[in-house]
Amino acid sequence: MKALVCNSYGNPSQVLGIENKSEPTPGSGEVLVRMILSPVNPSDLLFIQGKYGNQPNPPQAPGFEGVGIVEAGKGLLAWRVMGKRVSVIGQGDGRWQEKIIIPARQAVPMPSYLTDQQAASFFVNPATAYVMTQKVLKIPAGGWLLQSAATGALGKMIVKLGKKLGFHTINIVRKQQQAEMLRKIGADEVISLDQGNIQESVMKITKGKGVSYAVDAVGGEVGSQMILSLARNGKMLVYGRMSGEPLKFEPGDIMKGQKTVQGFWLSEWAKDQGVLTMLGLFGKLGVFIRDGVLDTPAGPIFDLADYQKALSAAASDSKEGKVYLKINPS
Repeated sequence: MKALVCNSYGNPSQVLGIENKSEPTPGSGEVLVRMILSPVNPSDLLFIQGKYGNQPNPPQAPGFEGVGIVEAGKGLLAWRVMGKRVSVIGQGDGRWQEKIIIPARQAVPMPSYLTDQQAASFFVNPATAYVMTQKVLKIPAGGWLLQSAATGALGKMIVKLGKKLGFHTINIVRKQQQAEMLRKIGADEVISLDQGNIQESVMKITKGKGVSYAVDAVGGEVGSQMILSLARNGKMLVYGRMSGEPLKFEPGDIMKGQKTVQGFWLSEWAKDQGVLTMLGLFGKLGVFIRDGVLDTPAGPIFDLADYQKALSAAASDSKEGKVYLKINPS
């Protein structure tokens, strides 16, 4: 079988290559999945560059999520998904190869009303948006959330989720021309970095109170300003570091008002959850994706052999929709 392999970490144009590998055999409690589609997420690009976090020693196939067909397996959990189209989530082999082995409990059957693109992007962004706002922060209807990286796929999901569930969003963008796009999908307020200071703008919007909830994927000066924008007992989740710069704040900035800055990583959160919690989450995600609330706008699909074009498209600021790699025919 063919696999896209990262032999060392660095520039994606230099460290990746397609290789032939032996088809793996599932053990007890495992399934063999023939991959169909896998999205190219920002986390995948960071992984290839060696900047993601928990990096296994190369060589390693990238790809954190996708959709495929279960072709073989061993055990009761494998039997329940045999022959089914499943979302492939969690730890295991990278998804950018024709066939992978994963624990059977990580193979989530996909309802027929979801397209292959929706099923391939079923977990990482939709679950992060829902879990951060509803499971960790528990933002009530009428509450205000401040978020960075608002124009990304995840940021747009949070805007639409707020509109659906009744919480309000203040969205940070780099340029003023991005503001109208967010307002069209339900953003309540937009702060443009080229026209104003984050803290001053938030205080003006909230009449000097600040926000009780915030999520930051950028870090650096943006994230640091967000901390200063928190209200008394406010809480900010840090789930990314797109700027590559650390957060900088004085201890007194969070001591006064007893504010909280907490890290969030979906895979770490999932480790602490029971089976019933995860099954309930999968059910909610399916409905929200079907209804267009947590749907991922589909962009171009590239064959595995055209991976360089796919990575270039995914890294472009002008891309429209999620970029996918077609691993096998549907």
